[in-house]
Amino acid sequence: MSGRKTGLSRRDALQMGSLVLLLGVQQIARGLTILAVRVWPAKDYSRVTIESDAGLKTRYYFIAEPPRLAVDIEGIELIPALRELVAKVKPDDPNISGIRVGQNAPGVVRLVVELKQPMMPQVFSLQPVAAYQHRLVFDLYPTKVADPLEALIAERLKDRPAAAPAPAVDPLGDLIARQTDRPAPASPPPAAAADKPPIAAAPKASPETLGAGAGSRNKTDRLIIVALDPGHGGEDPGAIGPGGTREKDVVLQIALRLRDRINAIPNMRAYLTRDADFFVPLHIRVQKARRVQADLFISIHADAFFTPRPQGASVFALSEKGASSSAARWIADKENSADLVGGINVKARDAQVQKALLDMSTTAQINDSLKLGGAMLGEIGSVGKLHKPRVEQAGFAVLKAPDIPSVLVETAFISNPDEEVKLRSEAYQVQLADALMRGISSYFAKNPPLARNRPL
Repeated sequence: MSGRKTGLSRRDALQMGSLVLLLGVQQIARGLTILAVRVWPAKDYSRVTIESDAGLKTRYYFIAEPPRLAVDIEGIELIPALRELVAKVKPDDPNISGIRVGQNAPGVVRLVVELKQPMMPQVFSLQPVAAYQHRLVFDLYPTKVADPLEALIAERLKDRPAAAPAPAVDPLGDLIARQTDRPAPASPPPAAAADKPPIAAAPKASPETLGAGAGSRNKTDRLIIVALDPGHGGEDPGAIGPGGTREKDVVLQIALRLRDRINAIPNMRAYLTRDADFFVPLHIRVQKARRVQADLFISIHADAFFTPRPQGASVFALSEKGASSSAARWIADKENSADLVGGINVKARDAQVQKALLDMSTTAQINDSLKLGGAMLGEIGSVGKLHKPRVEQAGFAVLKAPDIPSVLVETAFISNPDEEVKLRSEAYQVQLADALMRGISSYFAKNPPLARNRPL
């Protein structure tokens, strides 16, 4: 009997030892698991995220010289998952030069984030939402930030030939004049029709095609800025198609294509609220557009629904009195939840100030937004199906710039397998970027940009 008991005891001990190896010390001793670690580098700011199955207790210290952030995470032991942070920092990260991690004391792991420049760190926690569990977030903001409007103007001046004489015509003014008075298109000769690329819905806007027009009747003598807002990004993937396509990726590709078309016009420049894979809070997107004194704001998304049946593109403007349909309200609620998924520091000092700003939208802005939306919807309909034949309205937080005509374009239903394939194709992205560019041109043809004290 005693030998049998001893044997069972050894078996139990072996099984318990295997369990410790499988689960890890942090689960047995602390009841907590590190699920993932992520680093999101960007010029605007860099983010470090630690995701766990329970909340983490932390203390952090910022050391100015040399700049670094030290974070003590209590209640865990050093494990391989945390060591992965070291390898996730890339050499081209604009803000982080490296991360060190070590066991500072029993039950306390210290992370030291070494920085390339002085930073304003924000350390905060996020509760479980969507596909995420508990997240500990370090947002690292550079203390010295370049003026984006000055950068756009400097880029324009750099591109202008130094020795070239002043042009006799204004390309954007010519474009507006031609959009107003353009004749019906003539039928192409047979040879030209045969050689026409199948995806070219319309010629791309370029200095060559815009330079010859009907004079400078609607002359513009300043830099015209169009803010492009690729939705989601970073921690927030947006909608995900049945084939795994992420909304944040395809809308960024479309925005970059549209940027190139806008920048091809000498006195126009596109400004992107994000130009890489990082998250931008909704109110910051609006703030960025206002900071560069944008003439238009275009937020680009890819729609999704519970079933694969819905299809087609949509254009939305802000509403003063509520959504124009239950579907518009549902989409607005979904897009407005991006801050929860992407993760914002609700304790940030300026959060309430920015929220108040977003409530200042005017009737004039909404009317201009409807005109812009109508111009874009008409052009998008020439390259694909429309989900609704009119501009819809709802309370989109990202459209609440009080002084900028703003629209949100749902380019297609990424949840529809056929449209997911289109969104991933270069051909459709080119067609869509061309259509959006024509929509911008058509809007300016009927609503010339106002004069401002903004140089070329």
